[in-house]
Amino acid sequence: MEDLPSIMAVLEAARGIMRASGNALQWVNGYPSREVIETDISSGQGFVVENGARMVGYFAFIPSPEATYSYIEGGSWLEDSLPYHVVHRIASVPEVHGVFRAIMGWCFERDGNIRVDTHRDNHIMQHCLEGYGFSYCGIIYLSDGAPRLAYQKRVQA
Repeated sequence: MEDLPSIMAVLEAARGIMRASGNALQWVNGYPSREVIETDISSGQGFVVENGARMVGYFAFIPSPEATYSYIEGGSWLEDSLPYHVVHRIASVPEVHGVFRAIMGWCFERDGNIRVDTHRDNHIMQHCLEGYGFSYCGIIYLSDGAPRLAYQKRVQA
């Protein structure tokens, strides 16, 4: 919890990256809030990325099931019977490169079946996901009805 101010600064920097790249509709109305991040941390699912002593990234690594992933439109999951982890709230500062790759490397060391969703306007995240070998699977809907592009990658153990 002592890292919360730094985490919120990383999230704000990531929000700035989104806005600068034309993604004006993701992470609006105070999302992700301090309370969301506190919940991630208290549940053992919030993680930071450090470069030396500096915090440069944040993400949530959440075990299945993800309620909003039970229905997928216009496609299907690569595999839908095994447990998986979801990576949410991926954020980094703009001046440090390789944060996404570091996050995914850490996650795949812990689970070979990962799902991620992102906003249609988040072209940077789509590029990162596809470059890391994720497959586009279809559209899922958040609890408020907002659509998100859904991706999955499986690696065999």
